[in-house]
Amino acid sequence: MMTLEQAREYFKGDRFAVETAGITIESVGEEGAVCRLRVTAKHLAAHGGVMGGALFTLADFAFAVAANACGVLTVTTESSIRFLGRAKDDTLTATCVPVHTGKRTCVYETRITDGQGTLVALVTASGMRMETR
Repeated sequence: MMTLEQAREYFKGDRFAVETAGITIESVGEEGAVCRLRVTAKHLAAHGGVMGGALFTLADFAFAVAANACGVLTVTTESSIRFLGRAKDDTLTATCVPVHTGKRTCVYETRITDGQGTLVALVTASGMRMETR
């Protein structure tokens, strides 16, 4: 299992999520992963709310961190997002937890909340375990 420092170092390679979007890894372990995004103007849609793609990127990155933390390369095979509410502040947290972790497949659920605890989106992602890194 990766430590927090190992995960942060490894996922520096995900330049879109880390450099462009500005997502940070807050925790990682067998229980899943928590990632955070500080919303700025570059994350907003024309109507002023957070762009759905920014929410999806946050959830997808949290899935990647959680599913790959065990040291087995895991890629997404399917992902579904439900947009449930509008963020009321500029802090978004994605909490990704395992639902099923098998030898070849996995399923995780990610809840994205704002700083006030409002549930903004719910994402379910399936993954395929590829190889040990």
